[in-house]
This record gives sequence, structure tokens and C-alpha cells, in this order.
Amino acid sequence: MFLLTRLFLFLTQTAEERQKANNDAYLAEAADLYDLEFRMRKLDREAAVAHPAWQAAR
Repeated sequence: MFLLTRLFLFLTQTAEERQKANNDAYLAEAADLYDLEFRMRKLDREAAVAHPAWQAAR
């Protein structure tokens, strides 16, 4: 039943919703404030690499 529920959620969520949920879970695992800030900067760097400024949406 758990697997069926997870499959249903996977099929109904958009890619952006899944990415946000993964990022939120990753940030929630931070041990302290410094670890949280490190993780936030890491996610920001990864987002900047995935979407360079010169490829801005029109």
C-alpha cells in the first residue's frame, strides 16, 4: 500500500514540486545553523549552474 501511495504521489507531482520537496528535506537534515547556511549556498550554486544568467527566460 505504501508503494502504491508513493507511486501515485510521484505521478501527480510536477518536477518542480518534487525538486522543492527534495530540497526542503535536504535542508531539514542540517545539524546546526552553519550546516544549514552551507546547504543553502550549495543549492544556490547548483541552481546557478543549471540555469546560467545568459539563458534567462524571455
